Amino acid sequence: MAFTPLHDRVLVRRIEGDEKTAGGLIIPDSAKEKPAEGEVVSCGAGARKDSGELIAMDVKAGDKVLFGKWSGTEVKIDGEDLLIMKESDILGILS
Repeated sequence: MAFTPLHDRVLVRRIEGDEKTAGGLIIPDSAKEKPAEGEVVSCGAGARKDSGELIAMDVKAGDKVLFGKWSGTEVKIDGEDLLIMKESDILGILS
């Protein structure tokens, strides 16, 4: 991919959830919520302290993460819908 986020920003691809409920009901597209789970595509070098020292990122490309429902900015890169968000918008890493 020809895009690298700057500073403490992360590029995330949403991971689509199940189309059925636990009881087997099919969820129509109009009732689905956007997933709050994704995979990190790429990330910046990290934020800088006032002294200029680099603060390393806790996430890396390939990590599966959870993020807030309204987090990030939606962008289209190479025909793919992705999100750009700050690392602080990520709630946690799924193992």
